[in-house]
Amino acid sequence: MSIGNSPEDERPFEDDREEARLSVGRALQQARIAAGLTVDDVSNATRVRIAIVHAIEADDFAPCGGDVYARGHIRTLAKAVHLDPGPLVEQYDADHGGRPAPTPAAPLFEAERIRPERRGPNWTAAMVAAIVVVIGFVGFTFVKGGDSGAGQQAAEGSEAATSAPATPKPTKTRPDQKPAPSDSAIAAAPQDKVTVQVSATDGRSWISARDHTGRMIFDGLLKEGQSKTFQDNSKINLVLGDAGAIQLYVNGKKIDDDFQPGSVERLTYTKGDPQVG
Repeated sequence: MSIGNSPEDERPFEDDREEARLSVGRALQQARIAAGLTVDDVSNATRVRIAIVHAIEADDFAPCGGDVYARGHIRTLAKAVHLDPGPLVEQYDADHGGRPAPTPAAPLFEAERIRPERRGPNWTAAMVAAIVVVIGFVGFTFVKGGDSGAGQQAAEGSEAATSAPATPKPTKTRPDQKPAPSDSAIAAAPQDKVTVQVSATDGRSWISARDHTGRMIFDGLLKEGQSKTFQDNSKINLVLGDAGAIQLYVNGKKIDDDFQPGSVERLTYTKGDPQVG
């Protein structure tokens, strides 16, 4: 008979590692307490909300919002309580199924390649196209404005008539060419109206004409050799873009002016003598 412990009592104590291993939350809690920190202290230092700190120390990672955020909070809290975050993150991955397997490169590439590309409207291209259209329209109107007066004539109480083109300084007279305007050509202008004939004899000029109501009769380019005749019951208002290129006949009489080339003139003519109103 032996005195003392039995052989079974002398066997070395077997430490159950699974039971002895602290959980992630428990390890963080003990380290915080050992560091003399409160949950408020850790929350202020890490900017992790108090409720999330309490949940992590209780091994409840649902408030973290996902594994990625949970790992980030574990690293942050571990550094705050002076623990190595690496083993804790590995332990978290082991307890929660590990990190997701990376997507193979080839299938990912194929998925990206065949994925339909959704594009929004290209507003920059649309704006550029609109600007080009507007510029083209303005240029076309500027060039063709002297040939087309449709839609700009026929105002209330006014009449506009287009006379035959006048040919300045002709060298040869063609059968279909009419002579330049003269006093006799418009001598029969009505006495109860104001009649103004504008001829581009020395170049081209932009002109506009309005009747006594202010309504636009004509607004466009008058090319060299062209002329326009305007009539109204009481008054015609003219704007000449290049007055030096224009010859005027008012109520059947030629206006002898000294307009300079390139000068802009604003003129008003009424019934009676051809004088600027």
